[in-house]
Amino acid sequence: RQMCIRDSSTITATMRPYQVEGLNWLVKLHDNGINGILADEMGLGKTLQSISMLGYLHEFKRINGPHLVLVPKTTLSNWMNEFRKWTPGISALLYHGSKQHRADLRKTCMRKTQQNDDDFPVIVTSYEICILDRAALSHFKFKYLVIDEGQRVKNRDCRLVRELKKLDTENRLLLSGTPIQNTLEELWSLLNFVNPQIFDDLAVFQSWFGFRNIGQETQVDDIVDDESKDRIVSKLHEILRPFLLRRVKADVLKGVLPPKKEIVVYAPMTPLQK
Repeated sequence: RQMCIRDSSTITATMRPYQVEGLNWLVKLHDNGINGILADEMGLGKTLQSISMLGYLHEFKRINGPHLVLVPKTTLSNWMNEFRKWTPGISALLYHGSKQHRADLRKTCMRKTQQNDDDFPVIVTSYEICILDRAALSHFKFKYLVIDEGQRVKNRDCRLVRELKKLDTENRLLLSGTPIQNTLEELWSLLNFVNPQIFDDLAVFQSWFGFRNIGQETQVDDIVDDESKDRIVSKLHEILRPFLLRRVKADVLKGVLPPKKEIVVYAPMTPLQK
């Protein structure tokens, strides 16, 4: 696979080897029709690897979209900056703002009759706007859906999950630094969202671990008390391995990062605070 993210004429930046491995993993999932969870530790470039995947689809597969990227509201500007930095040859549209502004965007930049055009932009928006405009977004057949902070879909009954499942998407990618939650039900919810054809029954998923009638409040610690910890962990790893990729800084950046420093600054209260 290519080591560089490019536009049509100029190499703009080089990815680290582990990021290229992440891109290859995403490509392999896509080629096999499987969705996954990219769970690298914070700071390892999950945003870059996701954007590079969209760049790969655009440049090598000629899959121009439409694509949808859902992110927390506070990170919208960062995602837009990363698109401009890493894939200047791909247009990214910030779908946000007032109700009238969003309606104008749909009439100008997001006409559904042009969704298969080569220059149709990647739509970047927040969870809240996706919920509000789900009916309008349902007119599109999205080739790739990226969800930042993927743990937001751990509750299978929340409104965000219900609205997202109504969207027409071919491929889904969750980004999360901490994908394994405290309950088997939350873990199943993540796996069900990315691969509903495989993980379609919670009761069956729970039965794989030899338990029946596990409730929402059942914690992993409770399960470990009753069964062998090694067996539970090994089963979790076997289930997650094809769908989840996680690396930590201590492994992939060993010898690259300088020693960690901690500086504590003490600041007194202001007179107004007092």
